Amino acid sequence: MGLIHIELFATLDLVGQAPGGPDEDPVGFPFGGWQAPLMDEVAGAQVGAAYEGTDALLLGRRTYDIFAAYWPHQEGGADDGIATLFNRVPKYVASRGNPDLSWAGSTRLGPDLAGAVREVRDRHEHVKVVGSLNLVQTLLREKLFDRLDLWVHPIVLGVGKKVFDGGAVPTNLTLLQPPTAGPRGTVYLRYGLADGTPATGDMSAPDRGAGRDG
Repeated sequence: MGLIHIELFATLDLVGQAPGGPDEDPVGFPFGGWQAPLMDEVAGAQVGAAYEGTDALLLGRRTYDIFAAYWPHQEGGADDGIATLFNRVPKYVASRGNPDLSWAGSTRLGPDLAGAVREVRDRHEHVKVVGSLNLVQTLLREKLFDRLDLWVHPIVLGVGKKVFDGGAVPTNLTLLQPPTAGPRGTVYLRYGLADGTPATGDMSAPDRGAGRDG
C-alpha cells in the first residue's frame, strides 16, 4: 500500500481558497492570488522537495482544469522540474461531471470516491494531493491520507473556503519534523496521521502542576 500526501497552502485563519491567482475561483472571493506576494525562495524549495518521489497526482476538478491548462506548456522553462513530473505521472480526477481529460495520463475516479482513492493508493507508492479543497475535506473526513504538508501564511482574510470547512472528524496528527519559517513569515508544517482520536484531560491534575509557584 502506498502513501497519500496532501499539499496545502493556507492563511492564518486556515483559508485555502484560490492561493495561486485571481482566476482560480473568481466568483464571490476577492482575494484570489493571496499567496503570490508571500512566496520566497525558502517556500519554493520546500514545495519542490515535497514532490520528490511522486508517482501519481490526485486532484479535484477545478485544480485539474487549472493544472491541465498550464503545466503541459511549462517544460523547458523555469518550472521544468515540476512540469516534467506532473506531465509524466498518472493524474486521477475527482469529479461528479464529465470533465475534459485531454491531459495525458488522466483518469476520472468513480462515484465511490473513498473506494477509488483506496485503489489509487494500492496502485502507487507516493500519491500527491494538491489544492482541491473539496477533495481534501473528503480525505480528511475519511482519514484517507498519510501526511499533511501545510504552509501557513501570515495573513488573515476572514472570508473564503477553509481547510476544515465542515465535516471534519476528531483526528490525531503527529509532527514529523520541526516547523520551519521563511523570511516572509510563512511557516511550513509537516504532519502525519496518527492513531486514535484526541484525548482530554484536567489541567489541574497533579502532573500538570510542575513548575507552578506555590
